[in-house]
Amino acid sequence: MNTKKPFESIVAEHGATVLRVCRAVVGFDDADDAWSETFISAMKAYPTLPDDANIQAWLVTIAHRKAIDIIRVQKRIAIPVDVVPDQPSSLGVPATADTEIWDHVKTVPQKQRQVIAYHYLAGLPYLEIAEILGGTTDAARRAASDGIKSLRKTFAGTHSKGASE
Repeated sequence: MNTKKPFESIVAEHGATVLRVCRAVVGFDDADDAWSETFISAMKAYPTLPDDANIQAWLVTIAHRKAIDIIRVQKRIAIPVDVVPDQPSSLGVPATADTEIWDHVKTVPQKQRQVIAYHYLAGLPYLEIAEILGGTTDAARRAASDGIKSLRKTFAGTHSKGASE
C-alpha cells in the first residue's frame, strides 16, 4: 500500500527551502536551473524512496549534487556578460528587492556557503551535512561558524561604512 504524498505536495512543501539552498550555493543566476534539475531528479526517484525517509534532507542532497554540477560547468566555461540583475522568484523566499546580503554570501568560501545554506536555510543537522559534503560533523560545524563569522564581519563592516558616509 502506497502511503506517500503526491509529488506535487512535496514540491509545494519543500520548494522554497530548496530554492534558498540553491541560491546560497550557486547564486541567483543559476539557482532556478539547480532547483529545476533537483525536482526533475527527485520526481524520477520518488517512487523508490522509503516511506520513512527525511524528504527535506533527501532533496537538499540532490540539490547539492545539482549545484556541484553547475559549479563544475561554470569553472570550465567563461561567459562574458554585462552586469545581470538578480530577479526575484515566484517562490519568493528570500527573494526581496534587497540583494545586498547575497552579494556578501558570494564572498564566503564555497564549503562554508554550502554548510550555512544546508544548516540555516534547510535546517539540516550537522551530521547530515557532513554526510552530504563528506567530512566530519565537527568540520561542518566549524565551517558554519567560520562562514557566519565572516558574514557578520563583512556585513557589519559594510553597514558601518555606509552609516559614517
